[in-house]
Amino acid sequence: MATAAMASPTMSTLLLFMMLFLHLYISPATAFYLPGSYPHRYLPGEALAAKVNSLTSPSSKLPFPYYSLPFCAPQGGVNRAAESLGELLLGDRIETSPYRFSMLTNSTAALFLCRTDPVSPAAADLIRSRIDDAYHVNLLLDTLPVVRYVNNPIAPDVLLRSTGFPVGVRADDGEYYVYNHLRLTVLVNKQKNATARVEALMATADASELIGLSGGGGGGGGAYTVVGFEVVPCSVEHDEAAISDKKMYDGFSSKAAAGCDPSVVGMRVQANKPLAFSYEVSFVESAVEWPSRWDAYLEMGGAQVHWFSILNSIVVVAFLAAIVLVILLRTVRRDLEQYEELGSEAAPHADDMAGWKLMAGDAFREPSHPVLLCVMVGDGVRILGMGVVTILFAALGFMSPASRGALVSGMLCLYLVMGLAAGYTAVRLWKTVRHGDSAGWKAVAWRASFVFPGIGFSVFTALNCVLWYNGSTGAVPFALFVVLILLWFFVSVPLTLAGGLLASRVRGHVEYPVKTNKIARQVPAAQCSPWVFVAVAGTLPFGTLFIELFFIMSSLWLGRVYYVFGFLLVVLGLLVAVCAEVSVVLTYMGLCVEDWRWWWRSFFASGSVAAYILGYAVYYLVFDLHSLSGPVSAALYVGYSLLMALAVMLATGAVGLGASFCFVYYLFSTVKLD
Repeated sequence: MATAAMASPTMSTLLLFMMLFLHLYISPATAFYLPGSYPHRYLPGEALAAKVNSLTSPSSKLPFPYYSLPFCAPQGGVNRAAESLGELLLGDRIETSPYRFSMLTNSTAALFLCRTDPVSPAAADLIRSRIDDAYHVNLLLDTLPVVRYVNNPIAPDVLLRSTGFPVGVRADDGEYYVYNHLRLTVLVNKQKNATARVEALMATADASELIGLSGGGGGGGGAYTVVGFEVVPCSVEHDEAAISDKKMYDGFSSKAAAGCDPSVVGMRVQANKPLAFSYEVSFVESAVEWPSRWDAYLEMGGAQVHWFSILNSIVVVAFLAAIVLVILLRTVRRDLEQYEELGSEAAPHADDMAGWKLMAGDAFREPSHPVLLCVMVGDGVRILGMGVVTILFAALGFMSPASRGALVSGMLCLYLVMGLAAGYTAVRLWKTVRHGDSAGWKAVAWRASFVFPGIGFSVFTALNCVLWYNGSTGAVPFALFVVLILLWFFVSVPLTLAGGLLASRVRGHVEYPVKTNKIARQVPAAQCSPWVFVAVAGTLPFGTLFIELFFIMSSLWLGRVYYVFGFLLVVLGLLVAVCAEVSVVLTYMGLCVEDWRWWWRSFFASGSVAAYILGYAVYYLVFDLHSLSGPVSAALYVGYSLLMALAVMLATGAVGLGASFCFVYYLFSTVKLD
């Protein structure tokens, strides 16, 4: 009996993973949900409540609380919803709203919400300012954002989809009108018995509960799930007599609300005049099933553009690989054959010899500022590891869009954990540069704990203070700010030091294939500065990612959806390959002209792509974010763009130096020296 009891959860777990594998294999383009993320089923007549998120704008990067404007509050008062770390960092402030309705209960008339107190002149000016800045109201129902469809002005037959709806509109007469009536549509899907049984298995992985559900007759067949949430906002002037004695959720007849034409406005924003709010709701049964309900939000056009980006990157990788494999390896082999033919005659002809073999006694000489180099490479490995794991998990569907802020929370946690890799890499490289001497590793590990995190946290703190001053919900609360500091000092720093300690205690080190001379060889004067080639080399890695960079920037600053992490994972792999190849090519070119100072150049050969990313950020600000309003939004854009460029430089630089070190090590390990 005990054996059978133990086998049951094991078999159900095995069955669970088989189902996940089959789902990935058969329909890789559709979303799937992990165990624990299962639908909320509503019975007919069961209450539903919409929530509100921060007011956001595509032209201003300052989100503000929903109730910073004179909107109606719920009867029981405003309550904050529990939010994750990622949601708070993204500026989400989810609160309860007065919009309530019952499953499958259509409203036969407009439902009255409230009539506000007379709007003060300051509040009226604030509403006008929010309308000018194109702020949107963001409603949520069962974690789904509300969607608004409008006709494309260029192609009237095409509908444009956007999340949220504007606070109001400025009419042609110069007056401001607020959208005070909402026509809400809730799309629902009736659950089937088979679907309910599969969801029970996905949620519990318990075979006994699965058997219990399948044995029942109902099995959730009468329940419904929310699969869509749509809105048509209207600005209507309600009849004062019709709403004078109404209470919240009372129905009333309104001819203006019955028409609900968004192109017709009525509720004008006036000082010392109240605003009246109302709504109506209808339920429509949809064929969209619950696991596919996010498809409408995550659908991205331009798949051909992503494929073009990948093909473009493959061409660049193939071109560089041809240079490395055909030109360089053939050249190296020819040089080796010439040196071998010289044999014992090498001594009398030593003065005539030139090229990379003369660098044998200086190729592994300690670079200038070795501590800084080790720290930058360690931080680059940390950032690269965080990015690879995050994108991989997102591509596999582990970071569902239903879990708001999961991507940011995952990135933060991975960055903290990757401190172990940063400390280990920095100290390991320090020992390699010092020919096995680990003295001073503590200073390297401490600097790896504070250099890039300190720069990032300083910029974050400065920008957060600006958001605090402006009263934006984008500002991190003080309690969370303290938590981030504690995570840095008590998680990231100890893990980085632990990685450094582990690297210092590892027996042995990388033995160089050649000995380093005591006196450095003089570097011949170059006709052209090698740093010119370093600056030009960044164009190749930038060419592999600039198309994806456009979509990422649009997602960050224009509020567009980006959820094609499969494409991004492929582009990231191609970027790593290009960075390695570019660095190897420039390192070999430097050694051929008898310049042994390759450490820093190999780092910046691939890391120079950050300069092009920064230049593209300026281009994007001027030509694509021309509607960005206010110095605060510009400061946020510039600050976070600088951080992004610095992170890319460290990650790509670490790849370039690692590839060049392996190349130089292999190159001189093939040389037979007397």
